[in-house]
Amino acid sequence: MNNESNRLFALDCLRGLTIAFMIIVNTPGSWSYIYSPLRHAKWHGCTPTDLVFPFFLFIVGVAMRFSFKQYNYEPSANLIKKVFWRTVTIFAFGLILNAYPFIRQDWDWSSLRIMGVLQRIGLAYGLASIISLYIKDNKIWIPCCIILIGYWFILFLFGGNDPYGLNTNVVRTIDIALLGEKHLWLGNGVPFDPEGLLSTIPATVTVLIGYYVGMLIQENENQSLLVKSLVIHAAQIAAIGWIWGFFFPINKPLWTSSYVLYTAGIATFFLALFIFLIDIKNYRKPFWPLMIFGTNSIFVFVGSGIWVKTIINIKFIFNGDLISGYNYLYSSFFQPLAGNINGSLLFALTHVLVWWLILYWLYRKKIFIKI
Repeated sequence: MNNESNRLFALDCLRGLTIAFMIIVNTPGSWSYIYSPLRHAKWHGCTPTDLVFPFFLFIVGVAMRFSFKQYNYEPSANLIKKVFWRTVTIFAFGLILNAYPFIRQDWDWSSLRIMGVLQRIGLAYGLASIISLYIKDNKIWIPCCIILIGYWFILFLFGGNDPYGLNTNVVRTIDIALLGEKHLWLGNGVPFDPEGLLSTIPATVTVLIGYYVGMLIQENENQSLLVKSLVIHAAQIAAIGWIWGFFFPINKPLWTSSYVLYTAGIATFFLALFIFLIDIKNYRKPFWPLMIFGTNSIFVFVGSGIWVKTIINIKFIFNGDLISGYNYLYSSFFQPLAGNINGSLLFALTHVLVWWLILYWLYRKKIFIKI
């Protein structure tokens, strides 16, 4: 197997780890009982859970570099058309997931959330694709710097006395003006979308850093030198983000510039580690289960979301109370079996196992659902 195939295997494994961890943090048995590393930071800061989304965007960027190879990394009518329709399709799947289940009698389309994780992935992929195709590889750092520094200035200049606060940030102001309060996420107690329009622009840089790392992988045939180069880049990028965080706080909901660099540096290190273990140490078999998760990532994201929303809307009577199917599974089996917090974790791990089995069946049948 050639080096590029090995490195794509390493990338699939990193994607698989990201997806598996996403299921764990998205499907606890009870949101009241979660180990702290499996929670997002309340506002500023970065927990392991806050690495999931930027890891996925970073991986999109690396894969994009390999995908564009067949087009010689040059813009063409066919490639631009492909990028456009992939952007639209991913965004549309995000809207469908937000709207599901749309057959409820109390459903109100006027409050449909417009943005979301898939919507951001689609837009960031589309923007990053255009930038990478029209900017030379050795100049790609220029738009990255312009975006990150410009975003910092915009938030600082137009955010009032507390530019990085929940209520006053300009990301929220723009989303309210363009999308309307009813179409934003309400999880923080006020209308504010952590996948907002303005904050999607620095998320594009997360994809571009992945694209740049993909270029480094292609240009370095020597595995040991490649890993050293990636580790050095990882340390530099993460260190700049960490230092910048003292002035522009590391913040996932705002997708701050410091957060972009800090998390992209960590993602680069993890990819270097996977390449080291798989390419150099030849530990391929232990990582094979992760590769299964990495082969149908969008499918499992959408499928797991639909599953959770479905069982939430199915009602059961438990101890005299009407509860959702989701709570029923936790309360009737996992909580009695392992207690509150461990039962909650076991609930999530069981979902990981079930989805792995589904993806393994698809893999054996050579069914790969690509968007």
